[in-house]
Amino acid sequence: MTSPPDSTSSAPPAPLRFVADEAGPRLDRWLAQRLPDRSRNQIQQDLAAGRVHVNGAAAVARQSVAPGDVILYALPPPSDPRPAAEPIPLTILYEDPHLAVVDKPAGLVVHPAPGHPGGTLVNALLARYGPPLQAVGGDARWGIVHRLDKDTSGLLLVARTAPAWAALTAAIAQRRVRREYLALVLGRLRDPAGVIDRPLARRERDRKKIGVVPDGRPARTDWRVLIQGDGLALLALRLHTGRTHQIRVHLQSIGRPVLGDPVYGHTRRRTLMDLPPPLKPVVARLWPDRQLLHAARLVFEHPFLADCRLSITSPPPPDMRRLIAAALPEAEAAIQAWLTTEPPPDAV
Repeated sequence: MTSPPDSTSSAPPAPLRFVADEAGPRLDRWLAQRLPDRSRNQIQQDLAAGRVHVNGAAAVARQSVAPGDVILYALPPPSDPRPAAEPIPLTILYEDPHLAVVDKPAGLVVHPAPGHPGGTLVNALLARYGPPLQAVGGDARWGIVHRLDKDTSGLLLVARTAPAWAALTAAIAQRRVRREYLALVLGRLRDPAGVIDRPLARRERDRKKIGVVPDGRPARTDWRVLIQGDGLALLALRLHTGRTHQIRVHLQSIGRPVLGDPVYGHTRRRTLMDLPPPLKPVVARLWPDRQLLHAARLVFEHPFLADCRLSITSPPPPDMRRLIAAALPEAEAAIQAWLTTEPPPDAV
């Protein structure tokens, strides 16, 4: 038996009230079965905070439920769903009244989430552009046109107005925004360039991971070797689709995972075992704490400025650059040549 909170009152909601009609498992599990919108972890935190009472006494997660127990659960007040503006420094490579291009550092989460309510790119953008950004894109988009993983660095496109967001998301869907990446991968490629065209979807046995699945969504990644040695290769990659973890999963699927990838790559121990002896101490000394994947180029037509084709580049950040320079000494010239070579106008 449950008494729902009074959602019309401005006072704190009344506690949820349950009366157990039979013996049950430990209390946190019993509550999780009856509150599908609240995770077991949240319930355990509320129990530890004294928000749950059984027969008038503060309860603990491990206690069992007995017939006739009266359980009162004082839910915490709802948090404000709107993220707060936070003065987090940003590197802006292009900006006008319609849009901006941010050079995101590795480690910065893009959107607020239960585990990251603050300290995100969205919080930083709200501090820079103000409350109007709240409405751009709808459905808690905050102007973000496409996403980068937390530990992937590089260029990210932001719309500052609703019309710009609509135009830019349509351009990406129609593959009129060229997105190119640099990745340091394990192994050696036999061909100088290639295409990975394999459908992707969440894995059935581990829903947190993406895999190559026959009935998944179409996904295509072009790759080209910029320079390689015996154990590592620096690749330039182009996304034709933008599936979750696409580059990381596609490279794993051809046996060339991104160095440092904690989800789809090899462990540090296995990597060092597989590397040729001259590279072992170099990679061991500079082992990255994230996947060495960097969004290095965006090319697109400005949606509101006539005859304005934007081509914005970002060199690899220091952590990636240090390892590349130590492992592939001639890579710097290859990177500079690639960054300064403009794609042809019809290549967007």
